[in-house]
Amino acid sequence: MIREFPLQPPTTASRALVEPVEARWKIADIEALFALPFLDLMFRAQEVHRAHFKAGEVQRSTLLSIKTGGCSEDCGYCSQSSRHSTGLEREALMPLDEVLEHARAAKESGSSRFCMGAAWRSPKEKDLAAVIEMVKEVKKLGLETCVTLGMLNTEQAKLLAEAGLDYYNHNVDTAPEYYGEVITTHTLQDRLDTIEKVRDAGINVCSGGIVGMGEGQTGRAGLIAQLANMEPPPESVPINKLIAFPGTPLAGSGAIDPFDFVRTIAVARITMPNSFVRLSAGREQMGDELQALCFMAGANSIFYGERLLTTGNADSNADMRLFARLGLISI
Repeated sequence: MIREFPLQPPTTASRALVEPVEARWKIADIEALFALPFLDLMFRAQEVHRAHFKAGEVQRSTLLSIKTGGCSEDCGYCSQSSRHSTGLEREALMPLDEVLEHARAAKESGSSRFCMGAAWRSPKEKDLAAVIEMVKEVKKLGLETCVTLGMLNTEQAKLLAEAGLDYYNHNVDTAPEYYGEVITTHTLQDRLDTIEKVRDAGINVCSGGIVGMGEGQTGRAGLIAQLANMEPPPESVPINKLIAFPGTPLAGSGAIDPFDFVRTIAVARITMPNSFVRLSAGREQMGDELQALCFMAGANSIFYGERLLTTGNADSNADMRLFARLGLISI
């Protein structure tokens, strides 16, 4: 007998608590979703998706690294950490005119959002001023703007909001109980504090995680619970498949089973019905069939373009051919 789940959970949660006292989604219920027969889970995800979004529409974002390498954090998956021997050199902040060149190209190719990432623990005053100018100028092109700059204080979040920033990306990465296995130079609560400052400043939140880091199904359920129990959940939820970058501590991680990845997308859709669920890192390694299953599971956003921060991305022409084959529409 298939267990019935409501399209939306019945209770509310306190904002950004590591262990919500009154969780809308309990770990056990999320694990039960993961345990559903695959086709039943897909059907449930499609029901939820079609109740909250127009079927077949996929939002496209382009991601640009505006400052690469030299980050002081020790995130075990990250090629940009100065603590890992990945061969990436520290680069200076990209000049404004070069950023705008990339932004114009992104708009011409059909992206509606332009995301800028900098490898910092947190931005310095002079660097933030330069990023704020980038946000203002990119918005003039008619694109939504998103940045990921590390941890922010209240004043920094306020300044970004005043510049008109649309989204701030700050992933929670993995389940609370697994966080210390991946990162030791900051805590999950540090991340949640930044998310709360961003939300209080009136900026939309983009926050997701990475799967395939050895967290297992229970860890993936914990990641989804952390996101779904935020009040409100993030407007954008990127689900990243680990890219085992040589020289990082997680370089030897085994690949996640493709069906487990699709299950993660489906459970994210069910538990966060109003959020855009984005296929993010790792898409270059996915075949058309796996991506099609992810769209069927409720993914309705992708990173579009030949490159992410430091790794390759699915070919743009191949993306458009796949969209045509599946009857998907870019928004």
